Amino acid sequence: MIRPTEDQQYYELTSPTALPKASGFLWNNQMMIHMNCRGYAVAQFMQPEPAKYSYAPNLEAKTFMQPEQPYYAHHPGRFLFIKDEESGYIFSAPYEPTRQVPDKFVFAAGKHDIVWTLGHWDLRIQMTLTLPRDHAAELWSIKVTNTGSRKRKISLYPYFSVGYMSWMNQSGEYVDELGAIVCSAVTPYQKVQDYPKIKTLKDKTYLLAEKKPSAWEVSQEAFEGEGGIMRPSALESGTLACGDARYEMPTAVMQYRIQPEAGEEQEYRFVFGPAKDEAEIADIRERYFGFDGEKGTGEGTESGSEEHQAYSEYGFDAAARDYAAYVAEGRGSLTIDTPDKDLDNFVNHWLPRQMYYHGVTNRLSTDPQTRNYLQDHMGMSYIDPRSTRNAFLTALSQQRPDGSMPDGIVLYEGAELKYINQVPHTDHCVWLPVCLITYLDETNDYALLDEEVTYAGGEKSGTVFEHIDLAVQWLIGDRDERGLNYINQGDWCDPMNMVGYKGRGVSGWLTIATAYSCLVWADICERSGRSSEAADYRQQAEEINGAVNRHLWDGDWYARGITDDGVPFGISADEEGRIFINPQGWSLLSGAADEDKKERLIRSVAEQLESPYGVEKLAPSYTAMREDVGRVTQKHPGSAENGAVYNHAAAFYIYALYAVGEKENAYRLLRKMLPGADEADIRQRGQLPVFIPNYYRGAYRQFPRTAGRSSQLFNTGTVPWVYRCLIDGLFGVQGTPDGLRVSPQLPAEWNEVSVTRTFRGAEFRIAIKREDGVSETEVYVGGERIEGGVIRDVAEGGTYAVEVKLPL
Repeated sequence: MIRPTEDQQYYELTSPTALPKASGFLWNNQMMIHMNCRGYAVAQFMQPEPAKYSYAPNLEAKTFMQPEQPYYAHHPGRFLFIKDEESGYIFSAPYEPTRQVPDKFVFAAGKHDIVWTLGHWDLRIQMTLTLPRDHAAELWSIKVTNTGSRKRKISLYPYFSVGYMSWMNQSGEYVDELGAIVCSAVTPYQKVQDYPKIKTLKDKTYLLAEKKPSAWEVSQEAFEGEGGIMRPSALESGTLACGDARYEMPTAVMQYRIQPEAGEEQEYRFVFGPAKDEAEIADIRERYFGFDGEKGTGEGTESGSEEHQAYSEYGFDAAARDYAAYVAEGRGSLTIDTPDKDLDNFVNHWLPRQMYYHGVTNRLSTDPQTRNYLQDHMGMSYIDPRSTRNAFLTALSQQRPDGSMPDGIVLYEGAELKYINQVPHTDHCVWLPVCLITYLDETNDYALLDEEVTYAGGEKSGTVFEHIDLAVQWLIGDRDERGLNYINQGDWCDPMNMVGYKGRGVSGWLTIATAYSCLVWADICERSGRSSEAADYRQQAEEINGAVNRHLWDGDWYARGITDDGVPFGISADEEGRIFINPQGWSLLSGAADEDKKERLIRSVAEQLESPYGVEKLAPSYTAMREDVGRVTQKHPGSAENGAVYNHAAAFYIYALYAVGEKENAYRLLRKMLPGADEADIRQRGQLPVFIPNYYRGAYRQFPRTAGRSSQLFNTGTVPWVYRCLIDGLFGVQGTPDGLRVSPQLPAEWNEVSVTRTFRGAEFRIAIKREDGVSETEVYVGGERIEGGVIRDVAEGGTYAVEVKLPL
């Protein structure tokens, strides 16, 4: 049902109905498109704020990607209707909207393109979507092959939904000189002050065709008629009516009437996207098809001039090759060969791709949350450290003079903090040292600490060291008389908004995370020659851990916090929300949990939070509003932060397990992040293993029927932490100031693996094997044993053959 291709470049699904929400995604710096296996799409582009060009058929939020996206008949989609002119039989590719099950179906989610291949009624249909490298446009190729033994008479109707563009002004028509359907709108606004911004927007949606169609239709209502989208009335006629849309909901449908001989293949290419005006569309035609609409625009039955074909292959195909090269730039620094081939495939191909998407797009936001921005660029340390360096400098330039960080990082002039970034959270300073250490491990660029950066407001500046030192001091100072950190209207958990809005509530997790941040910052201080500061921060961490154990230890695990009214929560006395994962994992990192507490909390997590799909964020899930905790308790039980297998939090816990040597527990939970243990697991999760979703449904003990369902959202801070789990933990190939430390933590069932690690411009080819007579990890380079397992004096451009022996 699902399988990787032999070259590992695609993951294939062979049924349109088994995993109806299975999907893949493509992106560039200007846009993103999330394509469902059945042909539905969610797409947006930046101008500079997020915007749509293919809309729902009603008013919708333009920037929010929904978890577990509901698809419906008129959801935005990219379809091809096919009509046999002799019999009148109609079906559609890739599956929607006619829902005629093809004889053969393959949905191939690829790294740089998405391909559907169908066989039905002696026709082979191949639809391919890719993107350009540098602007918002969808590049579509549709190939139709007559696989039968006789000549056919068929009509092809490429259908690209446009939807409800604007209540102010919307229309559409076919523009012959462009060879395109052009739909126009005006973004709604009320204030006259908004007009200068509104008038610059790309309010046109176009479908640009390489070959002139036989006919077209632009009115959604006229196309559907009485048959609806599943069998549009317009298809009953010989040709479409060549209609337009005048303050009506537009669509983009073209018709090609063709008569392919037996074995003949015909190809059609289209560009679909937003534009400011028709001049821009004309430029796009020239870019991809190499003519202005008057040359080579013969009917669909004609192939056009040789000159036109050559240019088209250069413009259209070159863009596809350029985009493939762009995606390839996101290669990670780790390649593995283990007994688990599905893990190999994901780690070698899909995990760094998802990490790269986050780092280069900033989640298609002009004001990414500070914690997201820093963690996403932590991941870029393994792909493009220069990007990470620049991100830290950008973030620190917006730090307030008191040391606190804003809730979001503004990336463009004129951008504003919006939505959740208008709600005060208290955790953002934590991520500065926690994320910086990964960059320093990879690069040893401690010179960054001496860079001078201006604070927000421009009246004061300081070195990067001074900025982060001030941030850690702010965390230490933002505590109550018990030594516990205030939460305000949220910490890492955004919707925990009513614990401390009165100014007294505290976060157990944030207090523990502050202790860990002190330890990480102490290590950075030590490595940069600031020993006295390092000692002070370790003492601060010890004092904070003491406060944690006095006020938050509940006997078998740590409480999540204490409300404004002094009520602890996340404790054994609670009927719902008894235990949260974050305080448990971070207490292992901070050192708050001694050996006894470690054993108790790990056992409690296994008993109460672990499910077949991973470790849940909290349990039992809340089933009713708890007004002293907040809107997290209003979310459906098992969804999102209310008890889902929230993979970001799970990754924190797994990383912590590796940090304290709990390698078997760590690997078991890490492996649960990927679907595919068996077919039942794949069907329950409903997604391909080409990305880690932000959550799988939880509440496994309360609502097992829906537990495990994927959110299908690929925006998640999980991925850099999973990569850290692999680098620092599972394979133990972590950077240090002196070089590469090799200290694997393989699960017991693995006897032999190989790893290729790129690090500071060098390549390490590492063979790891369990051997009889070995009592501790032994690391050899060139046959010489390396004391302490640290390979020093790494030479840029060098290649190192490393042998690692592990005990049986």
